[in-house]
Amino acid sequence: MRKVITYGTFDLFHKGHYNILKRAKEEGDYLIVGVTGENYDSERGKLSVQDSLTTRIENVRKTGFADLIIVEEYLGQKIQDIIKYDVDVLVIGSDWKGKFDHLSKYCEVKYLERTKNISSTKIREEEMTNYKFGIVTDTVYDGEAVMEPKHVSGIHLESVYSNDAKIAKDFCNKYELDSGYNNYNDFLNSIDIVYVKTKREDRYKYVKKALNNKKHVICDAPYSLEKKEIKELTELAEKNNVVLYNNITLLYLQAFGQLLWHARSNLIGDLISIKCSISKNEFDKERIMDFTDLAIYPICTIIKLLGTNYKETSCKLVKDDINNVIYSMLMFKYDNAVAIAEIGYDIELEGVMEIIGTNGSILIPHEWWKVGYFKRKSLNEKNYKRYTYNLEGNGFRYLVQDMMDLIRNSRNKSQRLKENELETTVEILSNIQNEILECNK
Repeated sequence: MRKVITYGTFDLFHKGHYNILKRAKEEGDYLIVGVTGENYDSERGKLSVQDSLTTRIENVRKTGFADLIIVEEYLGQKIQDIIKYDVDVLVIGSDWKGKFDHLSKYCEVKYLERTKNISSTKIREEEMTNYKFGIVTDTVYDGEAVMEPKHVSGIHLESVYSNDAKIAKDFCNKYELDSGYNNYNDFLNSIDIVYVKTKREDRYKYVKKALNNKKHVICDAPYSLEKKEIKELTELAEKNNVVLYNNITLLYLQAFGQLLWHARSNLIGDLISIKCSISKNEFDKERIMDFTDLAIYPICTIIKLLGTNYKETSCKLVKDDINNVIYSMLMFKYDNAVAIAEIGYDIELEGVMEIIGTNGSILIPHEWWKVGYFKRKSLNEKNYKRYTYNLEGNGFRYLVQDMMDLIRNSRNKSQRLKENELETTVEILSNIQNEILECNK
């Protein structure tokens, strides 16, 4: 019996998919079809897949060509599948020609001509609603906000607004945008989605006006240090059926989602301690960040791990000779756990996070705020097990993809950061800011 295997995403199932399966079946007696899993698609940077894995598998099944359907879940799985199922020939579309020649040592590799003038990408472009995206900025620095959304279908960067006409013009020219605006009303009329990346003091007014104009909003966090303003904008977004996102990209990384699961599912026992550090020196020098912009990362992460019911917090500040805060140590006390976060503004810190439980620990050895991997070990184990996940770009594309999924499904609340978690984070940030102001007197 001649066994054939083929792989694909099979998103928005179309005639081209049907034809490749039909011809693959004709290559042998038994056809195995590998359908890419959702996590694997995400890891490869395929952020535009519309159909669920269940739908894609069902569409393949309904053709009647597949004798066995499997899920492709990781890079390198094809070799294992070929060996496991004793495959004679791998069949793949000609658009992948040459990419799988290395598998010829395991089985025959055959590239089939794809059906012309049809593809999932083309269908997405023709059928999907495209949203116009615009940036509100104080500087010409974009923080990859121009390039990152290009990896997500259905969104196109159109324009920029700045209160400074020269900045708007320079930004527009530098990134070859359609329009640069100095009038916020005109800018809002030109777009569907706004990204507010200004200094913290101006974020609230820009966000509120955008929401009042029924625009979807992403904003650098925090967009306010007042709980009542946070609540006001959250309710305004819900009232106008639009989404409001805090630009904390960490929350949208696959590795962070897995980290939360490992930490909170009793794999290392009850959590008793979190230690982490973060420094402004690890971020782009062009990025304007005040102390609260930096502090939101560890505070939000601690809240996600230990919850909102902290008993008390304290903050120790260190200043330089000209009275600027250069270092802070934040301490959180819970009923049965503690957390310490070191924040450096103009000093070097290691950027490590360690999570300790009663039965083990988790370690992120570097730049935990853009985690791509972490290590975990149980109490009596000598060596850590490493868990690695793909991270493309600076992570902003994953936030944009999450937002687009909500918009397309007519939902307006992401579960990555719940309302009470945001309010607790802002409450702590506000207390820190008050301490800084008090120290400056």
